[in-house]
Amino acid sequence: MNKLEAFGHVAALAIRGDLVFPTSVNAALRVQLALDDPDCPMEDAIKLVLAEPQLAARTVALSNSAMFNRTGGPDVTNVRNAIMRVGYHNLYALAAAMVVRAFGSKIVDPELRAKAEQLWQHTIHVACLARIIAREVTGVNPDTALFAAIVHEVGGFYLLSRADEFPGLLEPDPENWQTASEEIITREVLKKLGIPAEVAEAIESLRGGMLQIPPETLLDTLLLANHFAPVPSPLSSTDAEEAPHEDSVMDLFIDSEKRARMLEEAQADALAMNAALLV
Repeated sequence: MNKLEAFGHVAALAIRGDLVFPTSVNAALRVQLALDDPDCPMEDAIKLVLAEPQLAARTVALSNSAMFNRTGGPDVTNVRNAIMRVGYHNLYALAAAMVVRAFGSKIVDPELRAKAEQLWQHTIHVACLARIIAREVTGVNPDTALFAAIVHEVGGFYLLSRADEFPGLLEPDPENWQTASEEIITREVLKKLGIPAEVAEAIESLRGGMLQIPPETLLDTLLLANHFAPVPSPLSSTDAEEAPHEDSVMDLFIDSEKRARMLEEAQADALAMNAALLV
C-alpha cells in the first residue's frame, strides 16, 4: 500500500467512524464527558477523578504548580481541594491532555515516537501561550483557549498513532495532496472526541487561517499562539508562508516587551504542565 492509498484508507475508516483509540483514551473520555456538564456535582467529579489514578495524581500535581499556585500557598494534598483550585474547565482540559498524550503511548517506531514527543511539546507551549494571549490580547475565555490549544493537533497525534501500521504515511509530501485527507481525519477525530463546535471550527480553520484586525476570536488566539510557540510542529510544512499582514498585526497588538513577558510566563507554565503530566 503506497502513501496515497494509506491516507485514503485511514480517511475512509475515519468517515465511517472506525477510529482506533487506545484503551486509556476511552477512560479519559468518560471523565471528560461528565465534566462537560457545568452542573456536575463536586462529589461526582471527585469520584470520577479518583477512579482514574493517573488523572487524580496529575490533578493534584497541577494544582500545586506555579501555573495555579502563583501566590505560593500551601500545597494541596487531596483531590477535592485540587479540583477547587484548578476548576472544572481546567480539569476538563487536563483530561483532554491525557487523551492527546495517550495517542503516542503505543508508538513503536523511534522516529515516530520522537515526532510525537515534539508534537506534544509544541502542543503544551501553544496551550500555555493561548491562555495568556486570550487573557491579554484577544479577550477570549482563557480556559476555552487552553482547551482548544491542547486538542488543536489531535488529528496529527491520531495519524502518528496509525503510522506504525502504514510505513511512509507521514513522509514529506512535496505535492501536498494529503491535505484533504488530513482535514477529513482531523474533523472526524474531533467529532469522535465530542469537541464543542466552537472549538472544532477554530481548529479546522487553522490551516490557511488569517488573523483579524483586531485579533479577537478563538481562531486568532490559536494563530498567534502557534506563531509564537518556540517548539514547531513536526507535521507542519517548513515552507508555509504567513499572511502578508501578520507581522504588522503582531507588532501592533503585541509589542516586544509584552511578547517577551508572555513567552517567559508561558515557558514557566509549560514546564509546570509537563511536570504535572509526567506524574
